[in-house]
Amino acid sequence: MRPNLARRALAEFLGTGLLVAVVVGSGIMAQRLSPGETGLQLLENSTATALGLGALILMLGPVSGAHFNPVVTLADYALGRRDRATGATSVTPGTVLVFLPAQIAGGILGAVLANLMFALPAATASTRTRTGAHLWLGEVVATAGLILLIFSLGRTGRGHYGPAAVGAYIGAAYWFTSSTSFANPAVTIARAFTDTFAGIAPASILGFVLAQLIGAAIGTVLIVALYPAAHPEAPAPLDVNTGQDAAALGAEPRLRTAKP
Repeated sequence: MRPNLARRALAEFLGTGLLVAVVVGSGIMAQRLSPGETGLQLLENSTATALGLGALILMLGPVSGAHFNPVVTLADYALGRRDRATGATSVTPGTVLVFLPAQIAGGILGAVLANLMFALPAATASTRTRTGAHLWLGEVVATAGLILLIFSLGRTGRGHYGPAAVGAYIGAAYWFTSSTSFANPAVTIARAFTDTFAGIAPASILGFVLAQLIGAAIGTVLIVALYPAAHPEAPAPLDVNTGQDAAALGAEPRLRTAKP
């Protein structure tokens, strides 16, 4: 039996919250350690985020699949992935309705936590405007690439590479996209609650989220085109369960290598 929905939602709440705490907290630290050095600040912020995300996937992936992102949950639902043991759809409409609020609430709490850790007000509306077609295009590209990476790993039995691969992708996308790769509606909303390096003005949220949804749709279409399967039975997108670890959670052990 898979972990129940409450446990999975808790993992999504904690994972998204800790991810935002990493993003915001490392941004604040970067500002304080390297004042006036924007490039160095971005390097420090992106490095911490890439490493922290990989660690969080390893920590919570066996419980919920480590979505930590509404567009990943929506893509998983759209692709209709099925549980190997039961044959049931892994992400149901009920799962979506529980996961998305958990991710958003967790993200906001993560921003508050980061602010408090650095002796800042618990929540302050960001004044950092991020708008424009070039930034929205960056979010489309970043999100499409993220979806393509996650589900290509899942559909080819290589989900165990998820922690390193996804962390590396996000770390790289900080640098090759104009928007610094938010690629996550929950994180985008949460980052409006901090007026620091990682913040985004509330008025800029809608454009980013719409671009992320478009990118997720493109990524999902590309997955269907590149890895077609009527009822894919691959592990969860970032499933790191293997051998005895999987058995301990009541899950079916996952193959560590893809079939040739």
